[in-house]
Amino acid sequence: MKCYEKFAHIYDDLINTDIDYNVWYEKIINLCKELNIPRRDYLDLACGTGNLTEKLAPHFQTAWGVDLSYEMLTEADKKLRSKGLKVNLIRQDISGLNLNKKFALITCCLDSTNYILDELNLKNYFKSVFNHLDSNGMFIFDVNSHYKITNILGNNTYTYDSEEITYIWENFLENEIVDMYLTFFIKDKELYRRFDEHHRERAYTCDYIEKILTDCNLHIITKLDNYQDKPPAPTSLRIVYAVKKNI
Repeated sequence: MKCYEKFAHIYDDLINTDIDYNVWYEKIINLCKELNIPRRDYLDLACGTGNLTEKLAPHFQTAWGVDLSYEMLTEADKKLRSKGLKVNLIRQDISGLNLNKKFALITCCLDSTNYILDELNLKNYFKSVFNHLDSNGMFIFDVNSHYKITNILGNNTYTYDSEEITYIWENFLENEIVDMYLTFFIKDKELYRRFDEHHRERAYTCDYIEKILTDCNLHIITKLDNYQDKPPAPTSLRIVYAVKKNI
């Protein structure tokens, strides 16, 4: 599956029109204050180009970012260095995390958890988080809701057109997994370059996620609708979990 390769170079241009990272950052920082999370070591899983890492890293003594895409990490490195931020960037699969270090705060945002497609890898992911979390640490992650994947993304096609970027986004849903085929046309001087990407996400119900969390000795502190101060509704598009170790 080709994923986040050439897309890395235009990722911020597209995502920043839809995602307000300031809102996410403020909610995460407020949760850290409310729960007295130490400002020691921070880890951002599936950090991508470092948009959230950039905002949270200055509040911690050390910051780490992990992603499976070399291209995304390259973009993150350039961005963080330009801001004068020292962040340790590691290429690893978050389902097999092995950093030999514990963290006061771990995040995994922007539906990266949905990219984990089977129960074994989901359990390994949550177990890895447990093993890397301080005894008083907090893990915050979000998922595209079951409603969003099955009713909004589903078997639908979306298009986007601007002066510099045009894309066609075709989705096919089967057995709770949505296959997303994206075709991009990027303006390069007088020509447009084409490239294709294939992404897959699984639709997880809250009950399913919460059972796996319990199995992995992680208990829920709070559950939110898209980083807002309200609980999820049946039609929420993004569900946020803040969890701690059950020890």
